[in-house]
Amino acid sequence: MTTTSTVGLNPAREKLARGELALGVGLRQARTVDIAPAMKTCGYDWLFIDCEHNSMTLDMAVQISVTANAAGISPIVRVPQGQLDMATRALDGGAYGIVMPHVDTPEEAKAIADRLRYPPVGHRSIGGTMPQLGFATMPPDQSTKIVNDNLIVVVMLESPLAIRNADAIAAVPGVDVLLIGTSDLTLEMGLPGQLMHPDVVAAYQTVVDACKRHGKWAGMGGVYTDEGLTKYIGMGVKMVLAGNDLPFLMQAASAREKHLRGLKV
Repeated sequence: MTTTSTVGLNPAREKLARGELALGVGLRQARTVDIAPAMKTCGYDWLFIDCEHNSMTLDMAVQISVTANAAGISPIVRVPQGQLDMATRALDGGAYGIVMPHVDTPEEAKAIADRLRYPPVGHRSIGGTMPQLGFATMPPDQSTKIVNDNLIVVVMLESPLAIRNADAIAAVPGVDVLLIGTSDLTLEMGLPGQLMHPDVVAAYQTVVDACKRHGKWAGMGGVYTDEGLTKYIGMGVKMVLAGNDLPFLMQAASAREKHLRGLKV
């Protein structure tokens, strides 16, 4: 495998680099590898493989990640807060990005970026041949640079403190995306579920502005209404979690059930 053939392995990052939307789908109940090519066929750019809010194991996340690489959809794993050891294992297993929740300060963001990127950018340990590169053997200076260049490091801002620190967090080298966890943010703000409240809109504006100043991308999760998606994408959000597997399944199943119950028999 040549170096040039491996550049651009991360479809989500490629979309973002071109100024396009990178659309993701959350995986919580889907536990088999066929979900990766299925969501690729549906037009999504990345998988939000969620190891924070369900019982998905690291082994499941890794198997889905390896298949996602082959299918041409970016595997991005959310780990529980602060679990950098799980994050690096997910990356060793084939993930092309990590979502770290509940990041409130630039100091936390610096520690995350440092642990998730190889030297000379950070201090991640190398574990051998890489699934992202098809397990090809190549000089470590080449393989680590390719993976560093394709990696997406996503930090989630989910508190008023995080929003206040958005500019300083966006300035951290090695952080690529500031993603607002809107559900937790509204809870922390005392506005549970009020996704379009003026204070929430102002928080989005703060993060979008910070990302623009520092050449980073703004991301969004927890907003799944047409009104909310249209509003915040219009403000400049680029990395969009469009929804999750179980709600998608239930919406489609409910729509079919309503149609069938309405038929005259």
